[in-house]
Amino acid sequence: VQLVESGGGSVQAGSSLRLSCAVSGGSFTNYIMGWFRQAPGKEREFVAYITRVGDNAYYGDPVKGRFSITRDNAKNTVYLQMNSLKFEDTAVYYCAAGRPPYSNNWYRGDEYDYWGQGTQVTVSS
Repeated sequence: VQLVESGGGSVQAGSSLRLSCAVSGGSFTNYIMGWFRQAPGKEREFVAYITRVGDNAYYGDPVKGRFSITRDNAKNTVYLQMNSLKFEDTAVYYCAAGRPPYSNNWYRGDEYDYWGQGTQVTVSS
């Protein structure tokens, strides 16, 4: 299973970006999909996850109300729309896929089985 993120870049505070994560191999609709981020010198942080059919999504407190996770099961792709970006959103963003058995702890990185290589998001203030 391969996960490939794209869409990162350098933007000014207040701007928007949309990250994409294309998944190949395996069965995309079986995966819970999540986004995490890691800033230099900090631990990996949960950003968001979305259920298999996309009917529910959950967010970390720092991004609630600004970020939105969606998925297109026909394209095997998950997205992260990031609005009102802040300097503290600067990090490498990773997408991750979690396969069965399903847990209730999808905010934890160790629940996921596959990870992408990451895409850098830099927000200047």
